[in-house]
Amino acid sequence: MWGAQKRHHTYGNGMEINFKIGNFKVGQGTEIFLIAGPCVIESEKHALKMAESIAKICERLKVPYVFKASYDKANRTSVRSFRGPGLKKGLAVLRKIKRTLGLPLLTDVHELSHVGPAAEICDVLQIPAFLCRQTDLLLEAGKSRRVVNIKKGQFVSPWEIRNAVEKVRSTGNEKIMVTERGAMFGYNNLVVDMRSFPIMREMGYPVVFDVTHSVQIPAGAGHQSGGQAQFIPHLARAGVAAGVDGVFMEVHDRPEKALSDGANALHLRLLPRLLGKLLEINRVVKTA
Repeated sequence: MWGAQKRHHTYGNGMEINFKIGNFKVGQGTEIFLIAGPCVIESEKHALKMAESIAKICERLKVPYVFKASYDKANRTSVRSFRGPGLKKGLAVLRKIKRTLGLPLLTDVHELSHVGPAAEICDVLQIPAFLCRQTDLLLEAGKSRRVVNIKKGQFVSPWEIRNAVEKVRSTGNEKIMVTERGAMFGYNNLVVDMRSFPIMREMGYPVVFDVTHSVQIPAGAGHQSGGQAQFIPHLARAGVAAGVDGVFMEVHDRPEKALSDGANALHLRLLPRLLGKLLEINRVVKTA
């Protein structure tokens, strides 16, 4: 299908956008970077522990790192699902992590009124997959002048996501990343089309692979989502081999006890070995 659509859906000007997150540069030709942390802020103590633990692993392996966690998960399956501490308490936790560890931060924004407060603390504002067509939210995030990470919706093709990118670009903000997180395949199942990475890269912006949400089984457990975490390493290696700029993973020290998305989270103890493998693959890809 892309072969028939390509001439209508590419910038075709060789544009490559690079920019900084914290003290490192992202974009084509730069080192692969990691976005990782628990799905949601469960407590201040736990968020700090996860941020510090992952940061130490990344420092040892020399991987640029962005800590991620959400203060509110508005798109939970059930009304009974844990959403997080909320805007005020959640941002206070993220502020403490920044002051204590000096890490760049990423969090989701679901409402226009949340963009301003989140932008005061976080380096990257993430547009959730289900909201990637919400024009006003994209414009508000763009106006914040922060990096905007657009999750490609499960219902959106890789060439269509340029429309969301154009909305952010219209504000004059070129600090944009696009993230793949799988596409719906029937009910309660996601697949990753590896062609999406080079297709989206033609836009010139950094492309990220959300590995852990791509192994999610949406609403697969009835009142909550399931997941197939055993496939995280396989998809991660494939995505890096396809040339992504960054990898997004939900990482937890006790996935079985996680308050959100534990079924598709990577266990903290598995992160060092997987990151090491991804670095090896990335070196081969970047020098090929």
